[in-house]
Amino acid sequence: MRYFKANPHRVILFGFIFIIIIGTVLLTLPAASTSGTSQPVTDAFFVATSAISTTGLSVVDIGTFYTLFGQTVILILFQIGGLGYMIFIVLVMYGLGIRLSLSGRIVLEESFSSHPYEDVFRFSKIVCLITFLFEFFGALFLAVFWMQEFPVKEAIYLGVFHSVSAFCTAGFSLFPDNFCAYSNSIYFNGIILLLCIGGSVGFPVIYDVYYKCFRKVAEDEIQRKLSVHTRLVLVMMPLLILSGWLLVFLFEWHTPFPSFKDRVLTSLFQAVSTSTTTGFNSVNIGIMKISSLTTMLLLMYVGAPAGGTGGGVKSTTFGVLISSIFSVVSMKEEPILFNKRIPIKIRAKAFAICTLALLVIIIDILILSAIENASYIDIVYETFSAFGTVGLSTGITPSLSIAGKFVICATMLIGRIGPLVIGYSVWGRKKTVPIKYPQGIFMVG
Repeated sequence: MRYFKANPHRVILFGFIFIIIIGTVLLTLPAASTSGTSQPVTDAFFVATSAISTTGLSVVDIGTFYTLFGQTVILILFQIGGLGYMIFIVLVMYGLGIRLSLSGRIVLEESFSSHPYEDVFRFSKIVCLITFLFEFFGALFLAVFWMQEFPVKEAIYLGVFHSVSAFCTAGFSLFPDNFCAYSNSIYFNGIILLLCIGGSVGFPVIYDVYYKCFRKVAEDEIQRKLSVHTRLVLVMMPLLILSGWLLVFLFEWHTPFPSFKDRVLTSLFQAVSTSTTTGFNSVNIGIMKISSLTTMLLLMYVGAPAGGTGGGVKSTTFGVLISSIFSVVSMKEEPILFNKRIPIKIRAKAFAICTLALLVIIIDILILSAIENASYIDIVYETFSAFGTVGLSTGITPSLSIAGKFVICATMLIGRIGPLVIGYSVWGRKKTVPIKYPQGIFMVG
């Protein structure tokens, strides 16, 4: 207990590992597979890690390999992974009348990458309420859509599974070709994309916008402004989606889609899927051009905003990084965003996250290039997808070696928790320097 209390980040790391182990055990049960035999531990571990990290990569076809029990286990795992297991712990503790300790509050804040909330229980209830509303209406509209093709019970189940998968940006699908069969449906694309954006935008942003737009303000109360974080999210997310949409649309201009509408829908779907790190696809990724794949790599690396269910280095982190670089190039003393100074600690954290992410990705590419029999672009795409917890693949996931699967598992876990949290959990608590060293002059650039 002293080991965990000394560093709350270890609670996050070992909590996820513990849930992965439970998921692995459940998925190896004969009742989880349609064949009635136990799934290999390595494959079960891979799928459990992919589910809890809301990635979506899988070595087997989820819809045909697993029974209803196995699919339910996967659904629960990516629901917990999307919300964060600390939310469930907080609700159970308050249900039993147990107050959350200070260290527990810190763990909850770190798991959401959010600012402190005075009433943790109220924040947890709001998160669950937002999640329930999005997933309920998403499941309802999807079930209505699938009732045209499947029996009522099956349509409802498909609606629930894919609604939760979309809002948690998990990217798991029960169809062998993902959503390629529905690439030309405006209704279906609209529902899925709204769920993806709703989950990735982040609970603090949704709450902030709701508070700003719908809460009645008393006469003696000053109208509350949107937070700097919310404003940054509302700038970065549309910018990434629109730029990705335009680039993929132009790069795939000569791709033989049936119509102009299909080209527009498919390019938009892939841009949203990668920038929100959901991982659904409405076209075969393996046939896309290198230029399109490169665009998607960049979107996967940047990822979704902090505080949401998505992965990547976070678009807000990237926004702070770009602003800091621009301030250096323009010879400003310090970066300014929305008339607010960016603290030096936040800038250092943004640089550290982006740099560590690149180091992890480069190391993984080197290892996988040495041990896997696959093309370089396939390995690069798989690695970026794993770190960004996106789940898109050119098709090499099932053929990975045992060592390759564990490398991808580690990458998915690092991408979900964050490279800084991994570093904090290894090096321990914050250390203060007892003496102040003289400033040195270092030549850079």
